[in-house]
Amino acid sequence: MQTGTFIRRVLGAVVLAGALAAVAGVAQAQEARIAAVNSDRILRESAAAKAAQLKLEAEFAKRDKDLQDMASRLKTLSDQLDKNGASMSATDRAAKQAQLSQLDSDFQRKQREFREDLNQRRNEELAAVLERANKVIKQIAEQQHYDLIVQEAVYVSPRIDITDQVLKALAASSPAATN
Repeated sequence: MQTGTFIRRVLGAVVLAGALAAVAGVAQAQEARIAAVNSDRILRESAAAKAAQLKLEAEFAKRDKDLQDMASRLKTLSDQLDKNGASMSATDRAAKQAQLSQLDSDFQRKQREFREDLNQRRNEELAAVLERANKVIKQIAEQQHYDLIVQEAVYVSPRIDITDQVLKALAASSPAATN
């Protein structure tokens, strides 16, 4: 488990424990309404998340193809050097090795930049999906008079899981649904 995820879950558990203690005090006076939403399912199954994934694939397709082409050139050049290196003059072999080394450095740099850019854009798109989901969750909470809706929990009873309801509401509120 990544450290950030672990810390987020521990902090979520602490916040949840505090919130449940507060709700327990209110629950003595009246019945508290509690629900839970699985954020991971929202990010996997929602139409908005799927649209974001398609958008990212389209946005990064050309760079991915360029990287694949560069990897192919790198392999071809390496194979040529392996096959013909022994029969080449020392000068030609050194030039081919320098060319191979330069191409490999360029490939590694472009691959790293690609991954960084893709991760940044993915985080931006997923943050937008979660922001929309949080607005929908808040609307559901207000309409159905929930006292507490949690998104991170160790265990959630299917009885209080409203993830399907949130997915439906997100789909209904998406720009594509209004067309």
